[in-house]
Amino acid sequence: MAVPKNTSRHIFIVDDDEDDRDFLADALLDVDPDAIIRQLEDGMYLMKSLLESKAVVPDLIFLDINRPGKSGLECLREIKMQDGNLKYVNVIMLSTSSGPSDIESARELGASFYAVKPNSFEVMRLFLSEVMKMDWNLLDNRKKFRLI
Repeated sequence: MAVPKNTSRHIFIVDDDEDDRDFLADALLDVDPDAIIRQLEDGMYLMKSLLESKAVVPDLIFLDINRPGKSGLECLREIKMQDGNLKYVNVIMLSTSSGPSDIESARELGASFYAVKPNSFEVMRLFLSEVMKMDWNLLDNRKKFRLI
């Protein structure tokens, strides 16, 4: 999904750790000051927000895998099973885990990419800079699924 210039991107950040959400949001706004960011702490809030009748369909969701309540993988499964535009939303799974089973599950469920959470602001900023430059229309031609 290519985004024309001068168009603000709607981005959801879903993570139960407020510090992680703020860290990602700060780095994202450093890379894309026009981004419209919505932070959600729980998978149930995410799904409720996405399924509201007048909900904004985000351009991108950063979704933490491991959370209490509804996991990121459960949310991903629900998103990709929806009718309409929601199932086409690009989702980047974020985790502290680099376990092959988590990565493969995310791929099988339809995530756009998988990334291990960077622990420095500069690495996060560089990662997000690359993500925001991507031509999402070329995902079928991607060479790698795990970004970092």
